[in-house]
Amino acid sequence: MSADLAIDLLVQALQTGLLIAAPLLGVGLIIGLSVSIFQSVTSIQEMTLTFIPKIVGVIVTLMIFAPWMLDKITTFTINLYNNLGAYVGK
Repeated sequence: MSADLAIDLLVQALQTGLLIAAPLLGVGLIIGLSVSIFQSVTSIQEMTLTFIPKIVGVIVTLMIFAPWMLDKITTFTINLYNNLGAYVGK
């Protein structure tokens, strides 16, 4: 396997991982920011208040995006197995 091929494989793996994690991280970020603004406005400084909405939001997002995430992972894995000969170097 050449260095260019290894770097290309690494880039594809990182892009796939970031693409799959983006919806969950984005929802967690938006909910966390919303709860923080709410806490600042109402002067409620309870640290545990952010956990339950984040957990619920991430679980709901996971249920919505799970088929898409599975499709992305499956496509990446199938492409990896189909090109295995090129990676090993026949």
